[in-house]
Amino acid sequence: MAAGIAAFGLLYWLAEKQDLATLVFVLRGRLLYIGVGIIVLFQPEIRQALVTFGNRFRIPFTRSYRGQFGEGAYDEIVLAATTLSSTKTGALIIIERNMGLKNVTDGGVKLDAELSYDLLVSIFNPATPLHDGAVVVRRHRIAAASCFLPLTLNPLLSRELGTRHRAAIGVTEDTDAVAVVVSEETGLISFVQRGQIKRGLDAPKLRAAILQALEVSAKREQDKEPEKLVETEAETEEVASV
Repeated sequence: MAAGIAAFGLLYWLAEKQDLATLVFVLRGRLLYIGVGIIVLFQPEIRQALVTFGNRFRIPFTRSYRGQFGEGAYDEIVLAATTLSSTKTGALIIIERNMGLKNVTDGGVKLDAELSYDLLVSIFNPATPLHDGAVVVRRHRIAAASCFLPLTLNPLLSRELGTRHRAAIGVTEDTDAVAVVVSEETGLISFVQRGQIKRGLDAPKLRAAILQALEVSAKREQDKEPEKLVETEAETEEVASV
């Protein structure tokens, strides 16, 4: 498509240079349609470029979400993913970040329920009517279930990736959301961010990936152990002095 547009521009340049008035008149009348055609043809690329620019551009007076999950909320997702993986139950969990996913949740079944391990496992049970589709997590709540996502058009993806993985990649290409996927065939856990997929994760690696993606300070959790150690040493000294 880019080559065709370039050839059209070259033809117009040659017509101008050779003083071909009729051809110039015809081509000039089509310039408006070419602009609209470029927007239509390259809509996914333009959208992705605007999304990338919006994610990197921050107004100084605004605050971005940091640590949007409550304490232990991401552990519910990790525990549910590992449980579903052990039984080879397919699952697709989308975690909303700064960009809203209202267009996705409107097409699913709205829940607005507290995020929990039991609810996630129940939703993806093949015997339930909500298991087909994705679950959208907004902060510490499940916004909707049975949501359908746009599939990625990347032709370089492996044929081993099924519909769930392609849907997870597609939604992370268009938005800043992240996704957790459990394969129904292999039971492998995957994490998807910015259209890039990491497969074969265990519970610690999945938890670390979620923490990093949600910009939760892992250092804060690591600092808890030294604090406990200092308190224990202080208590030991007091007992020893007594």
